[in-house]
Amino acid sequence: MANPNLQGNVRREWRLYLFVLPSLFLVCTFAYFPAASALYHSFFDWSGGDTKEFIGWGNFERAFADEIFWKSFIVIFTLVLANIVKLIPSITVAVLIHRMKSDSAQYFYRVMVVVPMIVPHIVILFIWKFFFDPNLGILNNLLDFTRLKTLLVWLDQQFGWEVFYADVPIGWLSTPELIVPSLIFWGFPWIGAVGVLIYLAGLQNIDRELYEASEIDGAGPFQQFFYIEFPLILTQVRLTMILLIISTLQGYGQQFLLLGENGGPARAGLTPGLWMFNRAFFNGEFGYACSLGLLLFFVILVLTWVNNKYVRVDK
Repeated sequence: MANPNLQGNVRREWRLYLFVLPSLFLVCTFAYFPAASALYHSFFDWSGGDTKEFIGWGNFERAFADEIFWKSFIVIFTLVLANIVKLIPSITVAVLIHRMKSDSAQYFYRVMVVVPMIVPHIVILFIWKFFFDPNLGILNNLLDFTRLKTLLVWLDQQFGWEVFYADVPIGWLSTPELIVPSLIFWGFPWIGAVGVLIYLAGLQNIDRELYEASEIDGAGPFQQFFYIEFPLILTQVRLTMILLIISTLQGYGQQFLLLGENGGPARAGLTPGLWMFNRAFFNGEFGYACSLGLLLFFVILVLTWVNNKYVRVDK
């Protein structure tokens, strides 16, 4: 039975709902309509134009037999695990800023964390591409200056990697064995501005009396972190983990700009999103790309469900 009070509020304040309509229209146009279109076109042999042929489950059958697509999940899951580990520096920086006694110092470091957000992401990607350049890149020059390359060459000889050579520049983005490690190293020291701000917001809600009680009990800085701070920001950690998993699985721009549409030599850096982009815009198989996108959607949905079920926050 409908709530009469709710119906009365709707009739009395119906004008307020008009303000929601523009946002609802934009969301439906630019979010739900493309998703519905992808679902519809996944059942067609479609090259992006007006001509399309209905093939039923043909695209999905092809996708399930696509070894390149499924092998790309090895790369993306490796990056997901690495990105989860990369949450640690952001949490550490947030805790250090939170523990500063001076309000002005806290404000200064919060500003310093936010400043990199001003730089466009594509500019950062091109800077890192230059960083990995085999001839002019900072990384190779730094290894030569510190003589660390000699150590890498020696380790290569001992373990038979056949990757590092004394007289050959290290091709970080052109050597299949080094592509995934380079993608993991990307963004070092891995301090995410958004993550730091989210954790800081959670830390600032912690009652000061908890710190005072822990100090009376003789708890040190590490004990305060593991028994007070970290448990009380698990909600924020869980949120950032969900967003990180989704963005990593969906992402392809980083790999495309650093490695090209094939994910580098031997497709060593190919991700599901990049393969979907490749099939659509470089091979003209838009219908097949839509089916790949739907399979990727279900993988993300399952991982999100697992995260919500098993990463619990005890109140």
